[in-house]
Amino acid sequence: MSKTATKSKPRRGGSGASSASAAPNGKTLSTYITERFDEFSRSQKDVARYIVDHLEEAAFQTAEELARRADTSSSTVVRFSQALGFDGYPELQQAAIEEYRATVATTGSTAGSGALFDFDHTEFESSLAADYANIESTARGLTRESVELCVRELGTAHRVVIVAMDQMAFFASYLRHMLALLDIRAETVTQPRQESITRLGNVDEDTLVVAFSAGRAHPLVIRAMKLARHRGARTMAITDATLSDVGEHAEHTLYWSSDSPSYTRSTTALLALVEALAHGVYARDKAAFKDRIRAFKLK
Repeated sequence: MSKTATKSKPRRGGSGASSASAAPNGKTLSTYITERFDEFSRSQKDVARYIVDHLEEAAFQTAEELARRADTSSSTVVRFSQALGFDGYPELQQAAIEEYRATVATTGSTAGSGALFDFDHTEFESSLAADYANIESTARGLTRESVELCVRELGTAHRVVIVAMDQMAFFASYLRHMLALLDIRAETVTQPRQESITRLGNVDEDTLVVAFSAGRAHPLVIRAMKLARHRGARTMAITDATLSDVGEHAEHTLYWSSDSPSYTRSTTALLALVEALAHGVYARDKAAFKDRIRAFKLK
């Protein structure tokens, strides 16, 4: 694929897995899952995405916990483990643990700068620390080239259509708000209603379609991206899944990290990414935007 993509965290490295738990041919679990991704069922792909992008969590979760995070069943997690050639989930988990340990041994820490709190931290501190690590992980995964391309697309598009469903709808509205402050026309598609379908029907080569997704993308988001490519529109995906189904149809993909010890995905890094993109557009010509920003008394 010849698209500019800023993907997730660097692929976890490390060998050193025992023959009983290592992926075949001495590959890391993440690499082996990625290579075989297209072979899996729809629900197994949800498990695959979660493990690849949240290895440090999967390494220490039960099958039931992993299933809940991947929005599937524990039986699917077990069948996925067996599809990879493991006897069951404990063997897959051991491979995840060994890859995770190899990564920590190589980098010195998962965040690259040590723990934010003491080891014996509270759940509150654990959540804050995860958000801190997510922002750093997201920033480390970005490249200047891909960010500049996305900023240029946003800053020069004649029309922007932002597509997002469910919990991602808020971020679509927030990006539209940030762009409106810069007098950039943007519309959102956040409900599968006729009005939204009409907006998508007007997509053409002068449109930039931006899609938000978390985990498995909503079917309408996928259809919107396919339509955009068919109509010759520009496309950008902002997703937390390295193996993103929406990213397959995007020219530019930005990844945000969503690891969390809580019962929901962390969206702190996504919010930071949206604000950074808007600031990038503003920084293209601060003088042109200065009076407008002053009128809104934003700073």
